[in-house]
Amino acid sequence: MWIDVLFIVLGAGLLWYGADYVVDSASAIAAKFRISELVVGLTIVAMGTSLPEFMVTFLSAIKGLSNISVSNVVGSNIFNLGIILGTMALIRPLRIDKKMVLRDGIFLLFVISWVMLSLWDLSMGRIAGIGLLLIFGGYLFWIASKDSRLPIEVDVVYRKCKWWDYPRLGLGVVLLALGANLLVEHASTLARYFGLSEWFIGVTIVAAGTSLPELATSLAAAVRGRNEILVGNLIGSDIFNFAGVLGITALIHPLTISPIGLLNLKISVIAVFGLLILMRTGWRLSRWEGALLVSFNILRWLRDYLAR
Repeated sequence: MWIDVLFIVLGAGLLWYGADYVVDSASAIAAKFRISELVVGLTIVAMGTSLPEFMVTFLSAIKGLSNISVSNVVGSNIFNLGIILGTMALIRPLRIDKKMVLRDGIFLLFVISWVMLSLWDLSMGRIAGIGLLLIFGGYLFWIASKDSRLPIEVDVVYRKCKWWDYPRLGLGVVLLALGANLLVEHASTLARYFGLSEWFIGVTIVAAGTSLPELATSLAAAVRGRNEILVGNLIGSDIFNFAGVLGITALIHPLTISPIGLLNLKISVIAVFGLLILMRTGWRLSRWEGALLVSFNILRWLRDYLAR
């Protein structure tokens, strides 16, 4: 058992460093070839923080562990917009950008609703995956055509590209693959050891491990008082997780989930809708609202545990 725990921690660490290597080196390489900041932020940086979720979700589906695939994405939603966002609001009330709520928040609600309806019969095929990717592509085109600041941007220092950035980029991808494999294999073994469902392990331990880049970004933004980056990064990562990650995975390998998974998706729709209402009240998240977010999502974990 303890060996499994050790490998889970090791896998999470590999995901952390792998994502960091990919984002940092890819940004430097892109800057060298004069790729615009908009494109870099949209593709490399924003999606880079969601690479762990993608690797874990994809490998889980390939191994026939679809419950971990979907629960990882749902768990990241709980962790990002519940635990991380709620904790940050508890520490310091957050100002909320109106455009972020009315554009990106509502789009996230739409995407999660689409995923829920696509999995209504407990399966998602390639056609549904293509639909998700088309929706996600339309969103990216919309953002780019408006030439506005991305809601998922993070601070990137465009340092001079070095020769070692190229092998470092490849190393980052390898670390992501290794970390995801360790996390999936040993998390599923641990679940069987304790008699827990794969869904519960995926929605808690695996999701928390793959959300480490978002946690690091949020902490950095909080220290700098950059509320828009903090909230935008979490919303943007969830958009990519539900639309991009599940879309690509379903396209390559159709997904199936258990009834508890569908119930969790229904709760996710309600949770995001409630979050948007909280954000709309005064365009800020107060400490009591942060406490409400954290408490609600801890109760979601407890319900999943009891339903194991």
